[in-house]
Amino acid sequence: MGKHEVGTPKYIANKIKAKGLQKLRWYCQMCQKQCRDENGFKCHTMSESHHRQLLLFADNASRYMDQFSREFSQGYLNLLKRQFGTRRVPANRVYQEYISDRGHIHMNATIWLTLTAFVKWLGRTGKCVVDETEKGWYVTYIDRDPETLAAQERKAKKQKMDKDDEERMMEFIEKQVEKGQQEINEQSETTKEPLTRIDNDTPLVLNMKINKKPKLLPIIKQEADKASSTSESISMISNIKSEKSNDDKYMDKETSSIKSEKHISKRSKDNDSREGWLRVGLIVKVVTKTLGNKYYKSKGVIQSVENSNFVGKVKLRSPEEVENHIIKLDQEYLETVIPAIGKQVLILWGKYKDMKGMVHKLHVESYSIDVKLEGNDTIVKNLPYEQICKYET
Repeated sequence: MGKHEVGTPKYIANKIKAKGLQKLRWYCQMCQKQCRDENGFKCHTMSESHHRQLLLFADNASRYMDQFSREFSQGYLNLLKRQFGTRRVPANRVYQEYISDRGHIHMNATIWLTLTAFVKWLGRTGKCVVDETEKGWYVTYIDRDPETLAAQERKAKKQKMDKDDEERMMEFIEKQVEKGQQEINEQSETTKEPLTRIDNDTPLVLNMKINKKPKLLPIIKQEADKASSTSESISMISNIKSEKSNDDKYMDKETSSIKSEKHISKRSKDNDSREGWLRVGLIVKVVTKTLGNKYYKSKGVIQSVENSNFVGKVKLRSPEEVENHIIKLDQEYLETVIPAIGKQVLILWGKYKDMKGMVHKLHVESYSIDVKLEGNDTIVKNLPYEQICKYET
């Protein structure tokens, strides 16, 4: 019985029946014929043409098997490369796409009995990266095409060059930033002139350069007209204004704490805010760094006071490098000295203002002191440190 003519109803019916995947066991690879059922495949195996193909296969079976296996693997890998690239995909998904073509090489004609065996072979030969999961085997194609490798090498080289250029640019920018910061620091630094002593009776005069106009202290505003008569007073006013305007810049946290906690509280507690606490004969400590490190925390005795006891001339006693130096400072930059028990002190303000006494007891935890007044046995208790000071007659 011959084939039906193209376009006839029977031809179209046969094409519809043959469309799609048929059972693999009813396919003859040597004859490249797909049978629709077991009876058809049995009839095909009994045909003369099939026997001739079997005789050819028997003469050199390995050649045919190798050829079919090679064509199957090439078709599978070409589809994997073309459709999925280097993505990780299920191996069975690629196989279903491959066998959708009726002209493909069937697996029953290859050396692999199952898809799992074929996938393992791909992994052993280095053609793909394979891994097994709960959902089955996955494959990732390894592209070894010379053009692809050359393109990847060019891309990597370009990325390295771009990275080198970026690193050089970042290094250049960092150097420029460091250079700019150094220039700013050099411009912002003020010039400090060393202190020189002319004689023992002449106070030191500080000429400090500042970047912006400082604000006058309220004390100096009140006494500026009085001090304008002498050049020494003018120098003193300039020094104090300079120290005040640069106080935030040069004074450390310890000095700022002393100012805020001690000296401000002294003025707030003093009934007469127009008068300072400095007295002749007091032993005081310098708490400003504007004069230099060697003067910081040095001690001395007040020889004279001015401007309602707000400014005093101090003759330093320690350390040795500044001994006998005389400096003139505002009380904001001086601190009271607390002597040992039994030493003489002077009460600076309050109910017992300007009264002398002896240290009776120290209360370190509350920063207070008990003073036994001179001339009687009265003991004034819990006076704050800033209210009394060591005194020499």
